[in-house]
Amino acid sequence: MKNLLKYPNLKKTDPEIAGINTSEEKRQFLYANFIASENYASPAVREASSSVATNKYSEGYPSKRYYKGNDVAIDPVEILAQKRALKLFQLDEEQWGVNVQPASGSEANMAVYGSLLKAKGQNEDIALGMRLDFGGHLTHGFHVSFSGKFFHFEQYGLDKSGRINYEEIEILAQKFQPKLIVCGASAYSRVVEFDKFGAIAKKYGALLMADIAHIAGLIAGGVHPSPFPHCDIVTTTTHKTLRGPRGAMIFARKDKTLETASKTSPLNRNLNSKKQKSLFDLINSGVFPGLQGGPHNQQTMAIAVCLKEADTSKFRNYASRVVKNAEILADELVKCGFSIVSGGTDNHLMLLDLRPFQVNGEDVSQWLYLAGIVTNKNAVPNDPLPPQQASGIRLGTPAMTTRGMGPKEMKMFAKWIHSAVTDHSDKNLENIKKRVRDLCKNFPPPGF
Repeated sequence: MKNLLKYPNLKKTDPEIAGINTSEEKRQFLYANFIASENYASPAVREASSSVATNKYSEGYPSKRYYKGNDVAIDPVEILAQKRALKLFQLDEEQWGVNVQPASGSEANMAVYGSLLKAKGQNEDIALGMRLDFGGHLTHGFHVSFSGKFFHFEQYGLDKSGRINYEEIEILAQKFQPKLIVCGASAYSRVVEFDKFGAIAKKYGALLMADIAHIAGLIAGGVHPSPFPHCDIVTTTTHKTLRGPRGAMIFARKDKTLETASKTSPLNRNLNSKKQKSLFDLINSGVFPGLQGGPHNQQTMAIAVCLKEADTSKFRNYASRVVKNAEILADELVKCGFSIVSGGTDNHLMLLDLRPFQVNGEDVSQWLYLAGIVTNKNAVPNDPLPPQQASGIRLGTPAMTTRGMGPKEMKMFAKWIHSAVTDHSDKNLENIKKRVRDLCKNFPPPGF
């Protein structure tokens, strides 16, 4: 490994932590990462993440801070991140605004719900979201998440072919008249048809929010349809297919207004007048002061860097290769006898249903890890097993594509995955691990 970032001060001050960090560097270098929600940030993004911006407190927004001293770097960086985000997704600054302060995707979604929905109780609002075991995210209304605990969500799923059931969504929208419909997923391998969601939302007077945390880089790269022509709010993380730091953004329309929320809306308790406010203003208030205090300025700086990197022909080529690699990996796994929910993939990931092999996701993900391949267990539609076991695993190609791997390597990994599932003896797993490590040494992550 070249180790472009050397950490001399960390090694001197805290050798124990430095040693743990070195061990993690080696793991990331030698293991094949097929976790769909992970990627490798560039050295520039990592440097920005450790910048002196971490020393500054900056509650509020540019030119409207509660602390002095933000004029030199913090305000300019946040404004630059906003401009780059709008430019990347080809948005008009007069129609759209973007908040780059959320610390995570879950917090971004919570800020939206808290800003726009009346919580459970008297006169509660209703939202629609995708079921977790059908590919949705915890924050799309699952009962153990804040989204399901504090807000009334009705859940939709997939049809018999493994595609989003748009007929079911319309039935639910007609029945419940939701204020908000949430689309997007964390384990769905097909194109999300935002136009169909938009038509349903418009027909029943609902706001439409897209959570594009997984596919933001694909949208920016032009290989997945954009949600923006159809949506009122769009949330995303910045560390998956965008290859940035761990963080999030919320896009919201400036040209659409609502009556300010009542006192039962958790993050906008002071907005009980009958004034009209734009969606963007409501959500800004929901982020700060509604949910967070001071933003992580070093995170904002790193987000600005990753957005610059994503607005290049090199990144658009990367996004195309991610999808192509996923298609090839899925096809090869099907040839090996695996069942993929929906039958294949149009994006960066696939969900393998392991029930035909009579094994569970926990065991398989552990066998693969012992073979040097990192994945995660995942529920499948109508999963009979508890989440701690699950009947599937999720695979994604963003990280290995960042390392420069292509079709040849995807075919190799499909065979190794099949071998590990069908023969998980110590000898076979160790043999696969050696071959994986030899391959990974030829494809180092950025900066390693």
